[in-house]
Amino acid sequence: MSDEGKKISATFFVTEQGNEPVREWLKEELTTEQRKAVGTDMKTVEFGWPMGMPTVRKLEAELWEVRTRFQEGIARVVFSVADDKMVLLHGFIKKSQKTRSEDLETARKRLALYKAQQGAEQ
Repeated sequence: MSDEGKKISATFFVTEQGNEPVREWLKEELTTEQRKAVGTDMKTVEFGWPMGMPTVRKLEAELWEVRTRFQEGIARVVFSVADDKMVLLHGFIKKSQKTRSEDLETARKRLALYKAQQGAEQ
């Protein structure tokens, strides 16, 4: 699929050590079929942004989640939008109705780091 027509492009958050936590989570924690399902939903967001339920849900002021359901559970990828980029901050399998505060806090910290990195580059 060509990038033409994308309204927003997904990019992985990169830690100061050069790690990409969401990419690592996708590769290490999910099966090939699960990765494909998450990837399909990500593409849907890239081409359809802005969008809402059932694929995307706003969590708070600068955080949204892509929601991917598969037989074994529900994957969530928390992201923020900056400069026409969908910055993928945190991925996890949701096990309860409510998103855990630890998962939100991880995404908030990574967003703060991302903003600091972007500010340092300017």
